[in-house]
Parts: sequence; C-alpha cells; structure tokens
Amino acid sequence: MIKGQNIVCISNTTWYGPITKSTVQIMSRLAEGNRILFVEYPFTVKDVIYGLLKKGNAPVSRILGFKSRISPIHTPEGTVVQQLIVPAVLPCDFIKNEFLFNLVFGINAWIYKRSVQKAILKLKMTDIISVSAYNPYFGLSLKGKLKEILNVYYSYDGPNLRRHGKRVLVKDAAYAKATDAVITTSDFLASEKRKYNPNCFVVKNGVDFNEFSRFAKTENFRDKEIRIGYIGSMDFRFDIDMVEEAVKSLPEYSFHFIGHVRNEAIRDRLSEYSNVTFFKPVSPFEVPALLSGFHAGIIPYLQNDINRNIYPLKINEYLAAGVPVVMSRFSELPEFEGEVDSVKTAAEFIRCLKKQVSEDSPEKRKTRIAFAMGNSWDIRAEEFSAVLEHLLNEK
Repeated sequence: MIKGQNIVCISNTTWYGPITKSTVQIMSRLAEGNRILFVEYPFTVKDVIYGLLKKGNAPVSRILGFKSRISPIHTPEGTVVQQLIVPAVLPCDFIKNEFLFNLVFGINAWIYKRSVQKAILKLKMTDIISVSAYNPYFGLSLKGKLKEILNVYYSYDGPNLRRHGKRVLVKDAAYAKATDAVITTSDFLASEKRKYNPNCFVVKNGVDFNEFSRFAKTENFRDKEIRIGYIGSMDFRFDIDMVEEAVKSLPEYSFHFIGHVRNEAIRDRLSEYSNVTFFKPVSPFEVPALLSGFHAGIIPYLQNDINRNIYPLKINEYLAAGVPVVMSRFSELPEFEGEVDSVKTAAEFIRCLKKQVSEDSPEKRKTRIAFAMGNSWDIRAEEFSAVLEHLLNEK
C-alpha cells in the first residue's frame, strides 16, 4: 500500500447513505498511511431548499458555511478521512441550450474549485493525487488546478445519460483523454475507456468480507419459508418481465425486495402477487444479517448495452454470506463461472432458482465464502494502491 501521499477524491456521491459505495470503501482503506480529502457530491440550491423544508437530507448548515465545511470521518477500518462539503451550486443538467449550460456550469466549477483549493490550503496538502470518482464534469474542470502530481479518473459505471443527457458522453471522453490514467471496475468498461486513453486499469468491486462472512448461512432452512432475496435499488436496469415470470411460476417461494424503488412499474406489477413483499431500504450495516435468511439471492438486470458496464457489488456480498446467486447475463463476468448461475431467459432463471434452493449444502456455502474472500475490499484497495504506485513511478 502506498504511504505518505495526499489524495483528493472528487466524488460523485456522498460518504454516508443507504448503499455501499466503492469510492468510500477504497478511500477508507487508502487513508491508512495517507491523507485523504473526500469532496462530497456537490449539493445544489434546490437541495438546500428541500433541506430547509425538511424534505431532504442535505447538510444545510455546512453547505451554507454556518458549520465547518471540513470535518473528520472516523471509518470502521480505523482510519480518518477529511470530508469536504462545498457551497451550493446551481442546478444545470436540465438546461438544453449549450451556451447557457456552459455559462452556469462555469459558475459551478469556479465555486467548486475555490472550495477545494481552500480546503487543500487549510489542510496543508501538497503534491496532490487527484482521483475523480465517476465525476468527469468536475474532474475535467479541476484538471491542473490543484497542482496535482497525478490525475486519475475512477470510472465505476458507464456515462449517466439519464441524468446528464448526451452531453455527458463528450465530457466523459474528453476527461478520459486528458487524465493520466483511467481505473474502471469492469473489463467491458475498460475496453470502452481504452478508446480514449491506453493507460487504463481494472480494479473490480469488492466486499466487506469480515462483516458479511460473520453472518454467513449455517443451515438450509428446508423446513421454513423459501425466501428469494434482492437487496438494492430497483430502477431502469431491473428486468421486471423475468422476475414476474419467476414469481408466477414459483408461488411456493417468497420474494423479498429490499431497497429504493425508483421505477414504480416494478412495485405496481409485482405487488399484485401474494408471494412478493417490498421492504424499505436499510443501511449497509444491516445488509449482512438480512442475507443470511435468503435461500438464494438474485441480480435480475436487463441484458442491454447500458448494463454491460456493471460489476455488481451485491454479487460478492451474497457469496460472502454463503448465499447462492442467480443472475441474468447482463454483463460478461467470466471469473464467476461455476460460482453463480448466469442466465439468458426467464425459463433458465426459474430452473436455476429451483436448483440452487434444492441443492444447497454446507460444502457449497463454504466454497462460495472462500471465493468471496479473494474479492475483499482490502484486496481491492491494495490493487488500487498498486495502480497509483505504478503511475507515480512512471511520473
């Protein structure tokens, strides 16, 4: 692991929240022996208004500067990360006119840059390693502005067309070309980024192995209700048709869906069935104990070009808890062949669910857990660190 470095993470997420975030996991571990400044998702004026009206969770007092914008976070890994909340920026994704968009975004970029530079100065950080995590807009606008010795684009998903529109493709390509290197979380995503930058590396997603394996399944639950579980957001990626066929064909199985329903068509269609239950989102710390009650975990994503970028976090989480996995073949993940069932059709999905439930055993659970151990976040952080060290040596 690299030591003695100053790393500024330009994040596109918040630190806290209801889902596990690869950026948070990696930075928590890189903070051992290095100084980390984690720049939070830039909240907008709209977020502040919602926060004041108690309709959102934005840290209004820190955004407005009534409380310190820099605050230490003590991580479960025993490290400390400095968290920066930047002042509110203006909403601009909805602006169609390119001249007006660039004008407004230019204002946002100036606000963002000034806040980050002030934080770096206050923390007395020099020789910066800048890691822009799925944030090509601000990553590109800050390139060279932090007096960084290394600039890295950490791209853990394909460009978000739904949020940013087609203009994000231009920004993503431009930043991939301009940065020193790109780190992705999947082989397919790496092949896409190499079109713009040959200096591309893959560090796949991991799992908090110690936490998940602590709650690993210890029995088959053959005499109990058979539970098929899904934990995570349910949005445009979710294959409703495949899941509905399974729900209809397996009335003796209970299907539990835990997480944010961002596509209401999922709830509308599946709630019609008596063997389906939707549960509210839970914190990442609650997930391991819930998994131990599943007979099988599912990852039913649509098989399309958008989802080919994905390396799902939950696949290793299921396995670390000893839970069998049945997933659609939405992405090429050859390293999981023999460990999970990857299917193309609803008929295969149903058949594999039956097989995994009926054939589960203590021996198979041990095999899954042992496999997941090799994909821990500790190992992924070492791989990420090795890439940074390689790039620094090249510099």
